[in-house]
Amino acid sequence: MTYNSLYGFRHRAHQYLGRAHDATFELVDAVLTTRHLYSFAELSQSPLFRRQWSSAYEALQDSRPQRQRLRRLYLEQIPNKGPIVLAGDHTGWPRPEAKRLRERTHEHQAKSGGNLGPVSLGQGYSTVAWIPETEGSWALPLRHERITSWESPISLAAFQLRQVCQHLPHRPLSLWDSEYGCASFVLKTADIQADKLMRLRSNRNLWGAPPPYSGHGRPRVHGDCFKLNDPATWREADAGLTVVHPTLGSVRVRSWHPMHFRQAAKHPMTLIQVQRLDEDGQPRSTRPLWLVWVGDTMPDLEHLWQRYLRRFALEHWYRFLKQRLHWTVPKLGEPKAAERWSDLMPLATWQLWLARDLVQDSPLPWQKTLPLLTPGRVADSIATLLARLGTPTTPPKPRGKSPGWPKGQKRNRKPRYPTVRKRASRPKKTSKTVA
Repeated sequence: MTYNSLYGFRHRAHQYLGRAHDATFELVDAVLTTRHLYSFAELSQSPLFRRQWSSAYEALQDSRPQRQRLRRLYLEQIPNKGPIVLAGDHTGWPRPEAKRLRERTHEHQAKSGGNLGPVSLGQGYSTVAWIPETEGSWALPLRHERITSWESPISLAAFQLRQVCQHLPHRPLSLWDSEYGCASFVLKTADIQADKLMRLRSNRNLWGAPPPYSGHGRPRVHGDCFKLNDPATWREADAGLTVVHPTLGSVRVRSWHPMHFRQAAKHPMTLIQVQRLDEDGQPRSTRPLWLVWVGDTMPDLEHLWQRYLRRFALEHWYRFLKQRLHWTVPKLGEPKAAERWSDLMPLATWQLWLARDLVQDSPLPWQKTLPLLTPGRVADSIATLLARLGTPTTPPKPRGKSPGWPKGQKRNRKPRYPTVRKRASRPKKTSKTVA
């Protein structure tokens, strides 16, 4: 990546940030160059943020990032040649103490530590990212949006995938976790020009093709049931091979076709089982990895299952997002402000990607040098590059001291909002009285 590419990217992104674009853009630079952060107001102490501390909050209130133009700017960075691999998932922004924040929902949080166990109160965000490399931890988000209280992760992911695929040069391969391995997601994405490789939960049931019509009664829609957790229901695999992976060792891969979900019988799939073997050729675990592939032309089985391993780059980005880009540090009181702050996270990540070849690795004394820089290493070394690039923003114009809150005017506290429950409880059965 050249110096001029990053320079042009920054100037175009600055134009697409809408109102308060100067303060918002300097806020992104402050995030990129701040390693540790304990409060959102500390970003105003960065040398790259030339405004007062209150301008950081005002930027999120006044800015209107143009999401469509920013997404097209990101898509322009994807090369036209070669396969395109996308990954989709969702994560939660925990806000258990924010009782005055609207549209809080129950979100899964693996390390919640609260009274709700693995579930936390907060807001969820859905992401579709481009996976640029065959190895490493780079994942470049194309859409990172809040899941509203009237949406589900599956419906929003289908919408995001549709919007992204409309502007891609050719058909991509999308990778999804087990939550999306269901009939609902297959039906919502059936008309999208994208191949899908999804993981399945080990207790899923699939059905094979129906037998030929016997001439009596209604034709059968489903064949025999295939229970993933019951080997007695497995028929002989249609294809199988054993490969030696450089890190996983000996791996056995088998496939069955055609299979389908019970609610999506018209959409055939290929079921894939991935199982690690020990030195004696026996399975190491009783719970193998189950995948399903839906698309036009299926790649060879030897390389298809290995492509799913690239989905975990999105998990690395979520960890980088929360730990290094300080996504969950601000305690914002409005969902709209949180959405505008979240719009800046993909912009910061793409700048790191474009700068990966322009910075020199500067590890700490206890760190090793890396041949391929990770997003964190680029962020640690980007300050010098940003000083050379300069900023497209204009210097601030002080407007004097604010008069403050009018004396004697009453302050009204924000109302409390209840937690939104997306699933309505089932009506209780009433016992019949005998007359």
